Amino acid sequence: MHTLITGGTGLIGRALIASLVADGHTVTVLSRAPEKHQSSLPAGVNAVKWDGKSAEGWGHLANSVDAIVNLAGEGIADGRWSDERKRRIVQSRVDAGKAVVEAIRQAQQKPKVLVQASAVGYYGVGNATPLPESSAPGNDFLGQVCFDWEASSAEVERMGVRRVVIRTGIVLSTGGGAFPKLLLPFYLFAGGPLGNGRQYFPWIHIDDQVRAIRFLMENENARGPFNLAAPQPPTNREFVQKVGKAMGRPALLPVPAFVFKIIFGEMSTVLLDGQRAVPQALERAGFAFAYPEAVAAVRDILQKKK
Repeated sequence: MHTLITGGTGLIGRALIASLVADGHTVTVLSRAPEKHQSSLPAGVNAVKWDGKSAEGWGHLANSVDAIVNLAGEGIADGRWSDERKRRIVQSRVDAGKAVVEAIRQAQQKPKVLVQASAVGYYGVGNATPLPESSAPGNDFLGQVCFDWEASSAEVERMGVRRVVIRTGIVLSTGGGAFPKLLLPFYLFAGGPLGNGRQYFPWIHIDDQVRAIRFLMENENARGPFNLAAPQPPTNREFVQKVGKAMGRPALLPVPAFVFKIIFGEMSTVLLDGQRAVPQALERAGFAFAYPEAVAAVRDILQKKK
């Protein structure tokens, strides 16, 4: 199988590439700076330059691949959200989706499947009821980002291409994203709930994230949105207690919401607010989580870091 990946140098992309290559698959990565990333990619993976907003210079590749995985977009948890950064967060995702649509439209032999990235932020914040994939989008910034992100590539379905939308929770990995920010207080023996701790915390181990993407790529009956988050999402208070148990550290000191807001500004909503997203569609499709329980997941992540 030949897979084309946009956003392949990010946290999820790097892990997905390693998994595909390990199983003998061919991978091509689109990158704004291929000369910068080529040396860090596994042997045999080809990095091709793109501008992030059109099919110019690479669109012909859509003719020769079996699958496209569109992960491109400026990192949501990488820093404070200024008005300009919020604009780039939205625009980078919408532009990438439109570029993929443009390439597939031009292809005479179209890919069998497009995996379109999204996030559980689609559902907004503050909802304590279970949220399967049929739930309505939220009306906050992240809800609108995810709605526009998903819509950017919807047109490929009218071209006969199977499309899967992955709404991802907090990915447990020390390689990037929001999780390392949550771990920091524990290293200082100051771990505890974030804010009031009552917000739900949909999470997924990086290995399950990759396994789920590949499962959905290969399952010809899979289409539409899928929540990529472990079953039975805990509250933040419950989750940090499990993190403390896994690390052998106390989880008793609440981190006041204002501290995160001072450090991260509006971006703190990623950790201070939550969604009770449940993987209803993914489990119904037959996917089995390797890490459904947080203590084992965190222990595994930390062990791999050593």
